[in-house]
Amino acid sequence: MSPATAPLSPAWVLTGPTASGKTALSLRLALRHGCEIVCMDSMQLYRGMDIGTAKATAEEREAVPHHMLDILEPWESYSVTRYVEDAAACCEAVRARGHIPLFVGGTGFYLRAMRHPMAMGDTAGDPALRAELEARATAPGGREALHAELAALDEVTARRLHVNDSRRVIRALEVCRLTGKPFSQQTPTGGEAPIPCRVAALAMPRETLYARINLRVEQMIADGLVDELRALLARGVPEDCQSMQALGYKELLPVLRGERGLDEAIALIQQGTRRYAKRQMTWMRREEDVHWVNPLDGDAFEQLERFYLGEAE
Repeated sequence: MSPATAPLSPAWVLTGPTASGKTALSLRLALRHGCEIVCMDSMQLYRGMDIGTAKATAEEREAVPHHMLDILEPWESYSVTRYVEDAAACCEAVRARGHIPLFVGGTGFYLRAMRHPMAMGDTAGDPALRAELEARATAPGGREALHAELAALDEVTARRLHVNDSRRVIRALEVCRLTGKPFSQQTPTGGEAPIPCRVAALAMPRETLYARINLRVEQMIADGLVDELRALLARGVPEDCQSMQALGYKELLPVLRGERGLDEAIALIQQGTRRYAKRQMTWMRREEDVHWVNPLDGDAFEQLERFYLGEAE
C-alpha cells in the first residue's frame, strides 16, 4: 500500500468523568509523545467560561498546543456535526505538523459522533412536519411542550438538549416521528469512522470521585467563578442562552439576583456535578473498544502509554 493510500494512524482519546484527572495525564502524554491536545468538551468551546469548565490554564497551553478551545461566543449555538467537521480538520493540521492528535474531554456525544457516522443527519426532513413543530415552538409554552414530548419519546436525547435549544429539539422530534425510533437508539449508518481513534477512559471508585468533585467545586468558587459569571453577564450574555445552563453557572445566577445563598449554590453545583459524572460513566460504558484505566494506579501513565502505542495486552 502506498503512503498516499495508507490509512491514517488513529487519534488518541483520553476521556472520563469530570475531576478524574484527565488534564494532568494528557499533558504528560503530550509532552512525552509529541501530541497536540484537541478539546472534546462541549462547554470549553466558549470564550470567557474558563473556571467553571476547568479549562486548561495559560501555562498548560503554553507547554502543549491546545485546539478547539475558545472558538465560540457564549451566545452562539454549535452542533455535533460542526464539531466533527472542525475536529477532523484540526486532526489533519496536527498530523501535517508531524504530531499526534490527542482528544481530551468527557462529552460522550462528541466521542460517539467521532467514532460512528450519525444516523440523525442522514434522515431526510419532512417540510410539513418541520413547519408544524416550528409553529408549536413559537407559541406560549411551546418550547417547554416540545421538550417534554421529546423526553417522553427519547429521554437520553432530551437530557442532552436544553429546553431553549429549539432547533435541535425539533430535529430530534422529527427523526423520532419519521423513523419511529429515538435518535439515541438510531443505528449508525455504514461507512468508516469520521475520526478513527483509540479510546482510553479513566475510572476510579465512586466515593473517591465524588470527594474530588466536591473539592473541585469549592476550588472553582475560591478561584473566582462568581466574578467570572458576573463578567459574562456584563458582556451581554443572556441568562437563558444554552451556555448559561452549564453546571456551575446556572446555579449561581440566583446568587447574583439575591435569590439564593452562596453556600446553597455550592451544594447544588456539587450535587449536579456528581450526577453528571454518573451519567458520563453510563455513556462511556456503552462505548465499545474502550481501554479502562484507574488514574490512581501508580502505573496509570504507563498503562495509557502501552495502550496508545499498541503494546497493551
